[in-house]
Amino acid sequence: MSKLTIVANIKAKPDKVDLVKTELLKLIAITRSEQGCINYDLHQNNDNPAQFIFYENWETRELWQAHMANDHLKEYIEATQGAVETFTLNEMTNIS
Repeated sequence: MSKLTIVANIKAKPDKVDLVKTELLKLIAITRSEQGCINYDLHQNNDNPAQFIFYENWETRELWQAHMANDHLKEYIEATQGAVETFTLNEMTNIS
């Protein structure tokens, strides 16, 4: 299988932007060191600071799934409980 691209869209509640941003930043170094991680880049919307986008590439879907089961993601979910308004995740394949 070809590499997997993930686009994750996280929208924080207006009064929880700093909390969500802090917790998202904690994920970066540990995730970048995981097996199969090609890149793991966090972006914040210039016009709407409550919106964050992770753009990630993984060697395989299986290695990404292993990442999703890691403790640091569980800790992020616990720390941001009730602070995230919406979360969407898109699994994508580069076609050009």
